[in-house]
Amino acid sequence: MQQKYRGNKKELRALKAYVKLMRAAESVTRRTHRHLSEAGLTLSQFAVLEALYHLGPLSQREIGQKILRSSGNITMVIDNLEKNGRVKRKRNEADRRLFIVHLTDKGYSLINKIFPAHAALIAKDLAVLTADEQVALERLCKKLGLAPET
Repeated sequence: MQQKYRGNKKELRALKAYVKLMRAAESVTRRTHRHLSEAGLTLSQFAVLEALYHLGPLSQREIGQKILRSSGNITMVIDNLEKNGRVKRKRNEADRRLFIVHLTDKGYSLINKIFPAHAALIAKDLAVLTADEQVALERLCKKLGLAPET
């Protein structure tokens, strides 16, 4: 038996916005990340390479915070990237308990090759929105992302 949730207006409005947000995010992700498998990368692997490409060497914890992944997941992703020769862990001289993750030449070459096409795909996909709408979307997403946990 099909049943429609009969919450209050505030809940129904929030649920409607949430469902649309999640569907849009999944749809855009699917369209703009399809090419990653052709490069032999998972979405998480790409995110690690992209973070290192733009931010430079980072600790595993910093990478996890940047790409919103758990420490266990990050360890596995970095293990796989290291096995493929795309990143290298180096012990932090200042704090020997930490490892800093660096792009290798192979990793740099790969992300340097695929990132421009990735950026172009995103620009093409978001072109359904005007420039002002893209700025508004960015602002709203940042506001939502920085909201305190409830």
